[in-house]
Amino acid sequence: MDAVYTHGHHESVLRSHRWRTAGNSAAYLLPHLKPHMKVLDVGSGPGTITADLAALTGHVTASEVTEDALGLARAEVAARGLGNVEFAVADVHALPYPDDTFCVVHAHQVLQHVGDPVRALREMRRVTRPTGYVAVRDSDYAAFAWYPRLPELDEWMALYQKIARGNGGEPDAGRRLLSWARAAGFQDVTATSSTWCFATPEDRSWWGGMWAERILRSAMAEQALAIGAATEGDLRRISEGWLEWAAAEDGWLSILHGEILCRV
Repeated sequence: MDAVYTHGHHESVLRSHRWRTAGNSAAYLLPHLKPHMKVLDVGSGPGTITADLAALTGHVTASEVTEDALGLARAEVAARGLGNVEFAVADVHALPYPDDTFCVVHAHQVLQHVGDPVRALREMRRVTRPTGYVAVRDSDYAAFAWYPRLPELDEWMALYQKIARGNGGEPDAGRRLLSWARAAGFQDVTATSSTWCFATPEDRSWWGGMWAERILRSAMAEQALAIGAATEGDLRRISEGWLEWAAAEDGWLSILHGEILCRV
């Protein structure tokens, strides 16, 4: 059931994760939030979404699997001066809370990295109050689309799929969320999708530059070299491919996410 987190916490990874907001990453949930609600944010990462949720609800608990990872959210919340957030080290497969504790349990880009997503969803449901919500959003790597169709980016995709699956994850989680929710026992599930699109020169420079660095220096790069899935030359070639895509005047990239809003 254990899985290894593919991305790690290199600054190039955090640069993309800190870009995430409740608006661009949890829009499907926002209409259902109320000021009185108590929320659990599973896998809070650098805390940008966590802090946004705290500004809209009564109380948020941010959870991560290690104290070091949780420190990222602590820093974001402190910088915003929010007083309604607490922090907990917790495993989503065995959450340390009584039944019916939270009004909303939220997880963004989490289930693709866990060993048993169905068990995780059962735990999320267990700690959610009746009539509350379990809200999950995950990307679907195989559904990513880009232009120009550069061979280096195809190589990047194949490498990511190999490493993520080798780590015990499911990189195409977005398309499977509904089936996992059904297997976890949810009956009232609204399944949707949404995308991030990077097509302006500024967006391409940011996203392409981020991945050009990430493929060379993040935990993914270390894992690729360690298991012999790529050489340093391969990673440099993929990095240069990302820069070539970013520089293309007609460059376009769409990232698909699956979403489920489950009523308990």
